[in-house]
Amino acid sequence: MLMRARTVLGSLAVAVVMSLAPVSGASADTYWQCVPFARLVSGIQIFGDAWTWWKQAAGKYDTGVQPKAGAVLCFKPTAKMKLGHVAVVTQVLTDRVIQITHANWSRIGGSRGQIEKDVTVIDVSPAGDWSTVKVWYDPVRDLGSSTYPTYGFIYQDASAKLAAASSLNTAQNVAIAVAQSAANQVVTAVRPGSGPLSMLSQAADSTDRIAALIQAATAREEAISN
Repeated sequence: MLMRARTVLGSLAVAVVMSLAPVSGASADTYWQCVPFARLVSGIQIFGDAWTWWKQAAGKYDTGVQPKAGAVLCFKPTAKMKLGHVAVVTQVLTDRVIQITHANWSRIGGSRGQIEKDVTVIDVSPAGDWSTVKVWYDPVRDLGSSTYPTYGFIYQDASAKLAAASSLNTAQNVAIAVAQSAANQVVTAVRPGSGPLSMLSQAADSTDRIAALIQAATAREEAISN
């Protein structure tokens, strides 16, 4: 149950990151695998390793070789990427250039499992069918030198679009509620009539207590899950 709660809260947090993050760049709030992140953002309900998505999509979702916003680009497995990869198309710039949002691709600050929003992918396939691509790699601040084979795009249906929109709306509401609750705890901790220095000290103490409670809860969950 705790693991399920952690997964839900993590999903909501990433959805908030998606809605509030800058137009480009990366976010490093938590560790994310590409599959659950792509499922959350696109609303396409496919499970299992990334390379299996293409076959699983048959009969459930339309697929093709033309990029569309909201579609999932499905990468084939390679020697260095044995489980494949999935990424969500956020914008089609030209017939050979798109932007994607995905997780667990670049090492950012030496760490994996991070989110990259609106980064560039180009089609380098001889036939112009998106079967081979180059992907932005953050450590070099440019397209990486490697090329990657892909199956193509899995397109959203109406229910997928609705699910993605619902996740974002729910996340924003939860974020607002959490922020308000934290603010109320800080205000309550500061007693009326205190002097300015005393108020600052009390507010800092309250913030420390909140942080300690969060840390303790996290530690308990990790102990139980392990």
